[in-house]
Amino acid sequence: MDNLKRMFDPATIAVIGASEKNGSLGRILIDNLQACKERKIFTVNPNQKTVCHFDCYDSIGSIPDHIDLAIVASPTPTVPGIVDACGRAGVDGMIIITDGFREAGEEGLRLEEEIIRIKKNYPMRILGPGCLGINRPHANLCASRIRSIPEAGNIALLTQSSAFEKTLFDWGMHAHVSFSMLASLGSGIDIDFGDLIDYLGSDSRTRSIMIYMEDRIRDIKKFAGAARGFARYKPIVLLKPPSVPNELQEKQSHTDMLAGPEDIFDALLQRVGVVRVRETQDLYNTADVLYSRNLPSGPRLAIITNMTGAGLMAANRLRRSGGRLAELSDKTVAALNQFLPVSWNRSNPVDILRTADAKRYENTLQVCLDDPGVDGILVLFGLMDTVNDEDLANALVSFVKESSAKPVITSWLGREEVDRGRKILLRNGIPTYNTPEEAVRTYLYMYNYKRNLRDLDETPSELSVDEAPSKNHLKSMIRRVLRENGSILTDEDSRNFLKNYGIPLIQTFTAPNVEAAVGHANAIGYPVVLKISSPDIIFRQDVGGVVRNITSDAELRMEYDSLIERVRERQPRATLSGVTVQKMIDVIDYELILGAKKDPDYGAVILFGMGGIGVEIFRDYALGLPPLNQALARRLMEDTQVYKMLQGYRGKKPADLHQLEEIIVSFSNLIVDFPEILVMDMNPLAVSDGKAVALDARIILDRQAGDQATPYPHLVITPYPMRYVMRWHLRNGTEVILRPIKPEDEPLEHEMFTTLSEATLRERF
Repeated sequence: MDNLKRMFDPATIAVIGASEKNGSLGRILIDNLQACKERKIFTVNPNQKTVCHFDCYDSIGSIPDHIDLAIVASPTPTVPGIVDACGRAGVDGMIIITDGFREAGEEGLRLEEEIIRIKKNYPMRILGPGCLGINRPHANLCASRIRSIPEAGNIALLTQSSAFEKTLFDWGMHAHVSFSMLASLGSGIDIDFGDLIDYLGSDSRTRSIMIYMEDRIRDIKKFAGAARGFARYKPIVLLKPPSVPNELQEKQSHTDMLAGPEDIFDALLQRVGVVRVRETQDLYNTADVLYSRNLPSGPRLAIITNMTGAGLMAANRLRRSGGRLAELSDKTVAALNQFLPVSWNRSNPVDILRTADAKRYENTLQVCLDDPGVDGILVLFGLMDTVNDEDLANALVSFVKESSAKPVITSWLGREEVDRGRKILLRNGIPTYNTPEEAVRTYLYMYNYKRNLRDLDETPSELSVDEAPSKNHLKSMIRRVLRENGSILTDEDSRNFLKNYGIPLIQTFTAPNVEAAVGHANAIGYPVVLKISSPDIIFRQDVGGVVRNITSDAELRMEYDSLIERVRERQPRATLSGVTVQKMIDVIDYELILGAKKDPDYGAVILFGMGGIGVEIFRDYALGLPPLNQALARRLMEDTQVYKMLQGYRGKKPADLHQLEEIIVSFSNLIVDFPEILVMDMNPLAVSDGKAVALDARIILDRQAGDQATPYPHLVITPYPMRYVMRWHLRNGTEVILRPIKPEDEPLEHEMFTTLSEATLRERF
């Protein structure tokens, strides 16, 4: 971090490849740097004696001063040698502006790999290659190829794409957005988003970060850790085009089929508190407003409008985007009846009619804010003869500053004719947008950010030594399967994992042949379900699945022969891993799926949703990153549509949601403990008479897992470190427990500090 600090606030700067030629990259850099105050600038070019009145040196090593920052604008083939020379000269940091590396083909990729190899020999940090550079307006630093100097402000803009950063910057300048930093990563061979977020976390000038990301993140754990720390106090807004899925890649389970990289990336951002926007304009609409202290506590929005059509458009966008129209209470409707015209619609959106003046707007806003069922207000205004846009804006500013503890956002509809009102609102910190749809999207970003912040305070817990189930026998079984070149566990082995972690299972027996299956069926009593599983065939439901209720020995034998024939049709030489006879559940009220996969980029991820044979048709699921606790398990369920059904649907008994939370947490602990698991599915997880039970499980092992150098190589979020919890005895014999602090300890911590004496506080702090 020290090198980064010197690099981003350098006392000495060297431009390598400096030139006096107008329009050249070397000349642009020199011109921009001359705007820097109180910094020593050196130029390097073996073919020049002076450049723009600066003495020119033939190499970085011949400069007599220590260099904090070197900026490289020399031809591509010369860059690896320059990196080595800068390392030997003790340069703290480099910005490689030069293009023509991996994006230019094999030769460029070879040069980039050579730079990476050389960089490993030195502590020097590198931004780029192929980047725009950095601008820090507050520090008067313009180490960039962007000619315009931005206004100093509170928003940092970080990008991967140099070309698109220039476009985003131009849009920001046009919208009068001011910046604390502009930086592009280029190829990002060293300094990445994680480094920049870490640096900006301690920058008092930066209160929010906008990120434009095109490529995958190289170090997911670093990014997640940095983003999680920053987002606790300041918002991060991210725009990323969707990646193109690999349709040819073989999918090994329902979870593998459903949980694509885009969904997993969204789950990661949600877990670390980053808000992802889908449209470019939303970067600017959202980055500043999320810093507001009045974030909505829920998705229920009240819409006040003097135009019926605009209110309906806002309401439709709200529903489509996952928000909710607030239901006005009887008390609210009665209060509005006191001053609104008789013809008002008595519902939300609240149409206060085209004759509305500023006072009617103000009274309506007050009543809606007082309704406990309203989380936020959207005020829509279209220019009418009864009210001036400036007068209404001034009235709202005065009212909101004095009265509102809930967020109030606005949309002034029109162009130049309502511009003066817009400027008044923006000057006074009231968000305003050109269209109702923009305003609604921003409100939901605000709500999701607040919701993510709540999740950041949920610390996942490892199972303690006393609570953790023994797993040595399961580890031994995995090693045996891998030694035998297997990867798919048998039904019986998979069920052992569930039993070990306390996940309830339906009564099931695995038999080697049909005669043994008949014996088990008689023992547990008909009706039963018959399944045949084969490690050679990926989707078990195509082999057997839940076929139908079998009520006699003859039916069981006949169904067995039919299933064997289907297996042989699919895979003539298939080997069977077992014949499973399962007790039939009389009535299944709800079918769920609980699964996990290990993504090559993002590590382990857990999926919950609507299960059964239609799991890939309905695609109702949510993803979460393990480890999960009960609060995060509930959030996972709440993010699905089936969650509404689980609370009771068409006379069916509600599911025991607390039991489902426990199952999800136990499943999460299982996934945390076994990085060897590549894919795991429980489908269906059946709910009958309120209780959930797993009918079976499918586990596929990762043959590439190998020896684990760290305890949790497959996790982006590390669990609470139970290994540091220890018992201790005070001098008087009192036994205490020493452990790392948790967010939920805050009340206890406050209580402890309030009981300390002044002398202790002074000496300790």
